[in-house]
Amino acid sequence: MAQAGIAGLRVVVTAGAAGIGRDIAERFLDGGAKVHLCDLDAPALEATAAELQPAGTTLADVCDPQAVARLFREAEASLGGLDVLVNNAGIAGPTAAVEDIELEDWRRTLDVNVTGQFLCIRQAVPLLRAAGGGCIVNLASAAGLRGYPLRTPYVASKWAVVGLTQSLAMELGPDGIRVNALCPGPVEGERIDRVIAAKAAARGISEAEMRAELTRDISLRSFVTARDIADMALYLAGPSGARISGQALSIDGNIEVLR
Repeated sequence: MAQAGIAGLRVVVTAGAAGIGRDIAERFLDGGAKVHLCDLDAPALEATAAELQPAGTTLADVCDPQAVARLFREAEASLGGLDVLVNNAGIAGPTAAVEDIELEDWRRTLDVNVTGQFLCIRQAVPLLRAAGGGCIVNLASAAGLRGYPLRTPYVASKWAVVGLTQSLAMELGPDGIRVNALCPGPVEGERIDRVIAAKAAARGISEAEMRAELTRDISLRSFVTARDIADMALYLAGPSGARISGQALSIDGNIEVLR
């Protein structure tokens, strides 16, 4: 059923073929929006397109400027313009002591998580201005608001996303473009399972112990879901979020500490 204020919105979701991105895309489509998806995983993108039937799809690496330019050309053609960009693409990066982190892994984490968002925003802003305003939702993390040992590349990238978001909210606000960051805590799914396994190995404890420790550090004693994140993205893009900009919004059950 179309949702008031969402129906007809023209939306790009990066890394939209699985996980959080897929849930975000599905929620917008359910609300009556037109959605263009991009992803790096061709089989997943094809399968998701067959199931969700978005307006268009683009196989693209958000770190590649030419691929990103092609993404937005194809999105403009399929959507007829742009109202919302959801910068969802990101990677977890390595889990290791800082002296053991390879420079290549450090750079790759920042390239995907920060430069990828910049490249997409740079292409999206002229389209959002042409539409008379719009909304950018950047995926940050609870790790973009506090320290997190053994995850320094990821943390550095997500703090950068929060700074990028707050700066762009000031820069683009006069154009009617709202910019916010979502800061999820651990999100149920395969990705957090891999993070838990890596963190447990690095600390020499079992995965069950690592998961239990993470859960104890959350006031609500539970991880969030991809649907929780998707619902907040929808809220920000709709009329209820019309006066919200420059915010780093926690969706984490109140994480008390990251360790």
